[in-house]
Amino acid sequence: MLTVSTSVSRRENEDLSGPKLAAAAEESGCEVTAMEVVPDDFALIEDRLRHFVEAGVDLVFTTGGTGMTPNDITPEATKAVIERDAPGFAETMRAEGLKHTPLGILTRGVSGIAGKTLIVNFPGSPKSIDQLFPVIAPTLKHVVRTLSGDSSHHESDRAG
Repeated sequence: MLTVSTSVSRRENEDLSGPKLAAAAEESGCEVTAMEVVPDDFALIEDRLRHFVEAGVDLVFTTGGTGMTPNDITPEATKAVIERDAPGFAETMRAEGLKHTPLGILTRGVSGIAGKTLIVNFPGSPKSIDQLFPVIAPTLKHVVRTLSGDSSHHESDRAG
């Protein structure tokens, strides 16, 4: 989990989104191995993402920095790290967000693969994490298996 927020990194605000995202991931069966906070700084975001990829982390979820202010650069830093697009995650999350608010269209989050790691950008709102994580959660076990090279289909992956 990587929270991108200058105000949280300066301890001016509490990180509400990172813990919410970590809890959602754990509830879906993921093991959270790291939770970090960085300011809205391209080089720092890119560095931490590369660190997680090089460490062999299966899934990296970011929260924050996906809006339209000049400081919102998480998608650009993520694009600098990913080697292959996996747009379905970001597209599905945007579509789900629009069901809850017309402002859902404003998120610029991306998703993609670096090495054997899937990186997904979430908005910085705890409410949006509650709304959006459930749409990707059912795919995560399959994602981890396929990124490690297992291309077989498992009965548990299929909708019933």
